[in-house]
Amino acid sequence: MEELGLEELSDKQIEELCLNAEEAARKHILSKVSSKNIDTLNITAEAEGTKPVSVKVEVNVELSTFLRDFNVKELADEAVKAAFASAKHYLRKLACRSMK
Repeated sequence: MEELGLEELSDKQIEELCLNAEEAARKHILSKVSSKNIDTLNITAEAEGTKPVSVKVEVNVELSTFLRDFNVKELADEAVKAAFASAKHYLRKLACRSMK
């Protein structure tokens, strides 16, 4: 991610960043597949460092055998992208607040 001019993030801000990223990934997957067709869904988002902050997102999704032709890897990749977009949005909001 690009430099946003943020101060050092607090533990609470890092936690919110990770929760927002996880929720965005979850929402993306559930917008594409019904929850009844998901056998496993594990999403983790971790942030390391404070300046710069490094965000890592992992999505593990297994779908019901009824969805054999569904591209699960593509779904997981899209969910990761949604998580990073959410993280970037959150960090930009923090940067705007810190400039006031």
